[in-house]
Amino acid sequence: MTNASLPTTINAAEAAHFGALAAEWWDPKGSSAMLHRLNPVRLRFIRSAIDTHFGSDAKSRYPLKDKTALDVGCGAGLLCEPLARLGANVSGVDAAPENIAAAKAHAAVSGLTIDYRAGEIAAQSLGQFDVVTCMEVIEHVMDPAAFIAELVRHLRPAGLLLLSTPNRTTASRLFLVEAAERLGQVPRGTHDWDKFLTPEELSALLLDAGLDVMHMQGIAFSPMSGLHLSDNMALNYILSARLRGG
Repeated sequence: MTNASLPTTINAAEAAHFGALAAEWWDPKGSSAMLHRLNPVRLRFIRSAIDTHFGSDAKSRYPLKDKTALDVGCGAGLLCEPLARLGANVSGVDAAPENIAAAKAHAAVSGLTIDYRAGEIAAQSLGQFDVVTCMEVIEHVMDPAAFIAELVRHLRPAGLLLLSTPNRTTASRLFLVEAAERLGQVPRGTHDWDKFLTPEELSALLLDAGLDVMHMQGIAFSPMSGLHLSDNMALNYILSARLRGG
């Protein structure tokens, strides 16, 4: 496959927007503060999905030992580093070179070996992985169906796909776009509500790509509990999927 024929999924404006935030990515009080609060919630779902899919012991420190993981749209490595600490051999790909530079610097300080790449996932000459993760990314790409096809191409036949994204609801428009951006919880211009996918729409895209959704949960917010896993998918949701027959 020549470079001219490689699938193009990166939205250049979106990549520039997130690249400009690279310097603050690891600051829990900076422009990525919401991601720092969201990450532990996602990790609870991810760990449970890993144990269920691979039959690992829930008490094991290294459930991904001898396994490979790929985080697509990895930013500055907020998920790559926990995956590496779970024992995986981790690769991370992001559209913004600034994010990859920040990810490499932080991994070096953390003493972690992670293979970071900048650019289109299709151009990286990566193989297949036991685990492919993609958190809050699909709503930023040019072509969701082509993007999912690339995720599938990098997933081993018995592998696990983990994906999260905002839902397209009145509640998400009010709280994730209007309120969060106006109140400075996330940087202005982070979200385009019209590009959000409903669970039904995303499930259909995954089904068309040969994947079966195994489990799906909402990520909700309440003043008492903060961000938490929930049956309420009005704001955001996270899912696990596998190849049909895998």
